[in-house]
Amino acid sequence: MKKVLFIGLVFPESTSTAAGSRILQLLHFFLEENYQITFASAAQITPYIDNLKSLAIDSISIELNNTSFDKFITTLQPDVVVFDRFITEEQFGWRVTENCPKAIRVLDTEDLHCLRHGRLEAFKKNATFELNQLNQLDITKREIASIYRCDLSLIISPYEYQLLIDHFKIPETILIELPFMLDDLSKDTLFEKPTFDERHDFISIGNFRHEPNWQSVLYLKKTIWPLIRKQLPNSKLFIYGSYPSQKVTDLHNEKEGFIVKGRADDAHKVVSNARVLLTPLQIGAGLKGKLIDAMLNGTPSVTTTIGAEGMHNNLSWNGFINDNPKTFADKAVQLYSNRDIWEQLQQHGIEIINSIYSKKQLSEKLSERIIKIHQDLDLHRDQNFMGSMLQHHTMKSTKYLSKWIEEKNLH
Repeated sequence: MKKVLFIGLVFPESTSTAAGSRILQLLHFFLEENYQITFASAAQITPYIDNLKSLAIDSISIELNNTSFDKFITTLQPDVVVFDRFITEEQFGWRVTENCPKAIRVLDTEDLHCLRHGRLEAFKKNATFELNQLNQLDITKREIASIYRCDLSLIISPYEYQLLIDHFKIPETILIELPFMLDDLSKDTLFEKPTFDERHDFISIGNFRHEPNWQSVLYLKKTIWPLIRKQLPNSKLFIYGSYPSQKVTDLHNEKEGFIVKGRADDAHKVVSNARVLLTPLQIGAGLKGKLIDAMLNGTPSVTTTIGAEGMHNNLSWNGFINDNPKTFADKAVQLYSNRDIWEQLQQHGIEIINSIYSKKQLSEKLSERIIKIHQDLDLHRDQNFMGSMLQHHTMKSTKYLSKWIEEKNLH
């Protein structure tokens, strides 16, 4: 049986983050490809991690900067190693290369961290973000180097895929555009969901450890919600999200209809009971799991250009996209108040899911690429000279920093 090792930045929490849902989708892909799966992470175990044992997946705790990982992976001898974000590739990639040189190294970027970081830095300075600013960031150099060192990188957004090719000139042979992998929806699916009249209130949802989500809620509180509330004085906005800090809960105000709920026990249930999802993201990258959940549950949404970036290609959005706060609020009120428009835009979500996120098509695409790389791994790596150069010992700063820490810990 073929073996795949996932090295997670954290153990997956699909009920807490879109990143957790993404990892779970990839785990299911490898299960369906008949791989024996081991999931390893140096992170702490939380009460919210997914039950991998129920999927016949082994969960292993590993240590950073410790030769115990070398012994572990030498014994396991996986055919494929999947790194969850570039940070884990920095930490463990060189050990994988030295101990399992024939293992295919796959990087799941989740989103481009350098893009998210660059936009955040510009946002904090109240400045316009320009792509050339990415070239100056250390995190960009680290992330791009990680992509080159791997045999294949999974890029979740078509916008980011094109950015890597056009701006950074990365060869397509080591990239694959692979968004969320979802089962197709039928129009009958929406008949099982609450109707327009059965739904009430607005909703915002997102993991609060993610800075773009916090900034989005703050923007709702200070700018957009007062504009909506002025037109709909009895309306309520429910704020859901895992790991809310004190500054988040402090925003709660019953009189303003701004209700901070925190973690949702069932995100799909709370989204499907809401009439409209509000996601006024001003920064961020990748694909937005909350907007996917809205489509899956027949909940139209109002978001920004960054919110919808790379998510719908040329298909009509299941709601409205607008960056002006006044227009954003007006569109939210229109969507909330007009059944005909609401039902029409609701249908667009089904078209987007089935056209862009088809699990069947994307699984076939990924399977073909892995098989092709495996059939001639040496040639594949020979064609990636930049990657082999970055594997050279003179370039391995992360390796020698790790070995120094390891030595220091022994004394």
